[in-house]
Amino acid sequence: MKIILATRRSMLALAQARAYVRDLIRNHPGLEVEELHVVTAGDRIQDRSLQDIGGKGLFIKEIEEALLDGRADFAIHSVKDVPADLAETLFLAAIPKREDPRDVLLTRQGGLDSLPQSARIGTSSMRRSLQLREARPDLRCEPLRGNVDSRIRKLEEGQVDGILLAYAGLRRLGLQSRVSQIIEPESMLPAVGQGALGIECRGDDDRMKALLAVTEDVDSRIAVEAERAFMRAVGGSCQLPVAAYCVLGESELWLRGMLADPDGANIRRGEQRAARPTSTSDAVALAIVLGNELGARLR
Repeated sequence: MKIILATRRSMLALAQARAYVRDLIRNHPGLEVEELHVVTAGDRIQDRSLQDIGGKGLFIKEIEEALLDGRADFAIHSVKDVPADLAETLFLAAIPKREDPRDVLLTRQGGLDSLPQSARIGTSSMRRSLQLREARPDLRCEPLRGNVDSRIRKLEEGQVDGILLAYAGLRRLGLQSRVSQIIEPESMLPAVGQGALGIECRGDDDRMKALLAVTEDVDSRIAVEAERAFMRAVGGSCQLPVAAYCVLGESELWLRGMLADPDGANIRRGEQRAARPTSTSDAVALAIVLGNELGARLR
């Protein structure tokens, strides 16, 4: 049996796609997977922030078009790049076990406390820059886009003194040794779905849904769906700084959220704790409560 995977062609996208495919084939011996490399608008436009060019959905639009027109059977996304609402006829068939969702700091020497006064930190994420400035108001956050390797190169060339990245991406590329400091969620809440992969297919393709379902991780699904529900509840988009992190313990669910106005003002935080849910819908309901609470405090 042969199926076609649509993916971006960056080093990270290919690394995580191929790791997933290896796991899929282990579950389905004899399966053949062909790659369709797609260049998205988010990949093409590197000289402007995502806020200016339409949001993070630009990293998946052309990939979803390949699903919809039948050129591909399934796609692999970083969930943090997936907008709050999917295209009506598409479906997240699986969320595999989540990688470490934390953010990390890379510098040429030392961690956050070692950075000099007014050091330049490369990040195009308002979520990251807002939370970083709470710890170090003197730091200057400068726009920095591009693939992981290009961002690291700009750090090494001295264009910035540090860069903020997702730990998951570095781990998937085998670059975790480059990390100067792992930033705990207590200091920097991650992006919604950070560290998780979303495996997408057409909603009416029952064959693909069944094929992909074997890679589902129930705890990762519950946590990610709760975070995405929080994002929907607050009207989250690339224009609105939003973060959420859901942790499932043996007996408890702990959801933390943060959002601010589009200009970065009025930062609000909140959390909800509840007994460990027996279904995704219970976690989603809790997330909506938190989202409505914080959203109302911003109006």
